[in-house]
Amino acid sequence: MDAPTLAVFKLASCDGCQLTLLDCEDELLALASRVEITHFLEASSAVQPGPYDLALVEGSVSTPADAERVRAIRAAARRLVTIGACATAGGIQALRNFADVDEFRSTVYARPEYIETLSTSTPVSDHVDVDFELRGCPIDRRQLLEVITAFLFGRKPDVPNHSVCFECKRRGTVCVTVAHGTPCLGPVTHAGCGAICPAYGRGCYGCFGPSASTNLPALIPFLHRDGMDDRDTERILRTFNATAFAQEEDSRP
Repeated sequence: MDAPTLAVFKLASCDGCQLTLLDCEDELLALASRVEITHFLEASSAVQPGPYDLALVEGSVSTPADAERVRAIRAAARRLVTIGACATAGGIQALRNFADVDEFRSTVYARPEYIETLSTSTPVSDHVDVDFELRGCPIDRRQLLEVITAFLFGRKPDVPNHSVCFECKRRGTVCVTVAHGTPCLGPVTHAGCGAICPAYGRGCYGCFGPSASTNLPALIPFLHRDGMDDRDTERILRTFNATAFAQEEDSRP
């Protein structure tokens, strides 16, 4: 019986989530013995055409070429999983969605007429059907291995959708907001990082995007109480997962 095939693709991104897979080291060697990695340019220039049993896609759709390419990837993949904040929420580059892209282009490039870009940076799921979204900037290696294993061997990924606050409690970390009045996005952010920032006395920055129980209107008064004005609050929400938090806020009555 042939081994299942795994392909990894990049759109507009920094490559950090692909590097997370390479950083798995010993686990990656074990995985490679069970699957055939047929496309992964970050690791090898040797590629094979699809179809692929599982395709991982990093990066947002930020150019017309990205949109065309992700449709081709979807057509060649039996299962498609997006990895990281760029692929699941537009990433840092989605900050363009709140500004004038033509102004950016004319300011940055000497010959802007040669630059082909979309006015928005959007998640892959805005363009094709996605089987699973793995959050994070970058993603967590343990969650990545869980998702790959689950999809290649026919079961549902065991990736909890609770908030960072749950992780703080599990590791015995004192709440930075309660104890020190530090602004923190932990109550509305998807778990997965292990609550690294609060463990070092810093507020959560929302790297993993909104959790299932996000309630921004309830959190914002606490951010204001802890010294953040409207502009500061807007800035902290417009980082790794700007469009995801915007969608959560817009969906509230």
